[in-house]
Amino acid sequence: MSDALARAYDLLDAQDRLGAMSCLREAHGAEAAGLLGELLLEDGHAAEAAEALSRALAVDPAHTPWQRALVTALIMAGRRADALEACRSLLARRPDDAAGHSSMARLTLDLGDREAALAHAREARFLAPADLTILAATGHVLIDADEALMAVEMLDAALRQAHPADPAQPAAWVVLGKSWQHLGEPDKAEKAWQSALSLDDADPAGAASLLAGLAERGNQTSLPTAFVRALFDTYADRFDRELVGKLHYDAPQALRQLLTDQAVPTGGRVLDAGCGTGLAGLAVRDRADYLAGFDLSPRMVEKAQARAVYDVLWVGDLVESMQSRPAAFDLVLAADVLVYVGDLTPVMSAAAQTLTPAGYFAFTCERSEGDGFCLHEGRRFAHGERHIRAAVEASGLRLAHLAPHSTRIDRGAPVPGWIALAIKPS
Repeated sequence: MSDALARAYDLLDAQDRLGAMSCLREAHGAEAAGLLGELLLEDGHAAEAAEALSRALAVDPAHTPWQRALVTALIMAGRRADALEACRSLLARRPDDAAGHSSMARLTLDLGDREAALAHAREARFLAPADLTILAATGHVLIDADEALMAVEMLDAALRQAHPADPAQPAAWVVLGKSWQHLGEPDKAEKAWQSALSLDDADPAGAASLLAGLAERGNQTSLPTAFVRALFDTYADRFDRELVGKLHYDAPQALRQLLTDQAVPTGGRVLDAGCGTGLAGLAVRDRADYLAGFDLSPRMVEKAQARAVYDVLWVGDLVESMQSRPAAFDLVLAADVLVYVGDLTPVMSAAAQTLTPAGYFAFTCERSEGDGFCLHEGRRFAHGERHIRAAVEASGLRLAHLAPHSTRIDRGAPVPGWIALAIKPS
């Protein structure tokens, strides 16, 4: 060990960080360069850290902690291509390195390869199920990949068994809270962020500012996409049994009867918006020359595909899927889909765009006695008559039918609802 390196260690022991870094800049050898790089990275000087770590690795390319630090420094410095190359080198040498897989998850997601990112995230969790630092970083990736439920399951399990003195707890609680927020669970997010604050008043992870941001949560106009997707991905295997068998769900049959009663022409191109497992598709297949369907939940689409009644199916967002297919369908169905949307104006506008002239939009939703819409305790929206009429009118559609109809029961009583038919002018 050189005199300069020894002096740097003495200064670090004496809490003189700046003096130690000054000595390390004058020292020679891989150990000095590596230590300098790690200190610079801790202080946020990513570009200089990457340079020092690269010098160290040129001498000792198999030093795993320096490899990890270099990947992090390159990501922080915005050098994504170099970071990807460094991470690949790390995993080639150490395929069991959890931190490397977590970093690769971030890099591949940023490059648009979601499936590869999720594979690396799962590997990071498998290899380091109790490392809160790695799991917090991986959790951020899962949130950005719209897999917040996976992040919740991962972090909740790890935090339940974490050592009380683990310094990574606050950051992990913050990421857990962000995951709950992404899933539309502000109360659970609040509890997680309060846990983070209780562990460290200095709040290095920013829990206080996140808690302050929850003040706006009362203005919710729709449920988060991630919440709806996670709900139905989880629910898909038992959806038909519970909805039809236990809740006596009849929206598909009610919509079919509405089409008959209102003399809606048969044939043509039909879109089942929010198709779920395909119950509505089954109900109207014989009325359609061409039947398309989509749902936000990949698992629901898989179930619908198995019914073999659709000409085409895809995974997609409610509004975007209709907006991106102008004048494509003669009839659009939305069976119990609008309960996950507050403000119906964007949905009505998108339906108007995807309909051909003189096309029809048939839908059900839950009923509110007020004029607007409200999110009730069941995490579903209920809509007032005035709001429905205003949203339909704003879209340019004409409301041909609106009547009370309950599509299911809850706790032994019918849930108040609406059944409606809107028409696009010819």
